[in-house]
Amino acid sequence: MKNVFNGILRILVKIALHLFYRKIYVSGKENIPKNVPIILVANHQNALIDPLLIATHTRLNPWFLTRASVFKNPVIAKILHFIRMLPVYRVRDGFSTITQNQRTFEATFEVLKQNGTVVIFAEGSHSHNRNVRPLSKGFTRMAFGLKEKYPDLNPVILPTALEFSAHKKSGSIVRMKFGNPIPVDMPHSQSGQLTKKVEKTLKSIVVEIPQENYNQTLQELIIAGVDVTSREAVDQYLQSGTVAHPIDTPSALPNKVMKIFHFPLYWIWLGLKPKIEDHVFYSTFKFLIGFFLAPLWYFILWIAILESSWGSWALAFFMMGIFSLFWNKNPQE
Repeated sequence: MKNVFNGILRILVKIALHLFYRKIYVSGKENIPKNVPIILVANHQNALIDPLLIATHTRLNPWFLTRASVFKNPVIAKILHFIRMLPVYRVRDGFSTITQNQRTFEATFEVLKQNGTVVIFAEGSHSHNRNVRPLSKGFTRMAFGLKEKYPDLNPVILPTALEFSAHKKSGSIVRMKFGNPIPVDMPHSQSGQLTKKVEKTLKSIVVEIPQENYNQTLQELIIAGVDVTSREAVDQYLQSGTVAHPIDTPSALPNKVMKIFHFPLYWIWLGLKPKIEDHVFYSTFKFLIGFFLAPLWYFILWIAILESSWGSWALAFFMMGIFSLFWNKNPQE
């Protein structure tokens, strides 16, 4: 039942993501190995959107390591476990809680033993900044712990890059790229080398904007028409000042039209927005509002079409609402 539910949920979420974003590009799928334990290490720029993209755009059916603070409510904890999420405790959660991570690692070992996949956002936190932050050692502990418990297994690390043309906006562009898998073929004593190798590989596929004058450089890239989701395009501009394929800035009209024909959802977002302290969650809440409430909005319009004297107006809203979802475009950042 759990697998059936997760399968249906993935299909629905994938459809919703393709309505939320203008385009989702996926490359490097040929680098995803088969019939081996996979520890997928990804950068983390967009809160819940990141795991949703990975879960819906691969055949891996992965489990995710998630910060333990969201598991405090027992009901929420059961729901999160049902959708393949496991808690990770950090020092900020209380030093005494760190020992509870062993249960999580034991659970991941059982997943990996079946040639399954575990996803870890090894930077340890999320940020809209377009670069790779230092990686924590959790994924190496998982890899070597697995080999110690099951010596015959040969796990690999799969570096994965996630890029967004505009982190906070719908109608933007997403790119997901899978790098070359990295075998865990060194002794535990060289775990530091494995961390450095994974970090180096991840940096080679993630867009890297230098921290010095970061905001100024980002705005310069956008003004020049550089696709900020493309590592190659960003590197070319930073090194030579040239843009091979400049992108046009879309009109703001499509996004405004979408807001008009989904005005109840937009008003809910405006009421919720001031309460969200961490802006990295903006897209997450926008997506969840659309995922859960857009079907209700269209259902109300459909009832109005069939049963009310306002049927012609409701039909117009229904059709324009659908049209605006596909027309919606947003500029970079």
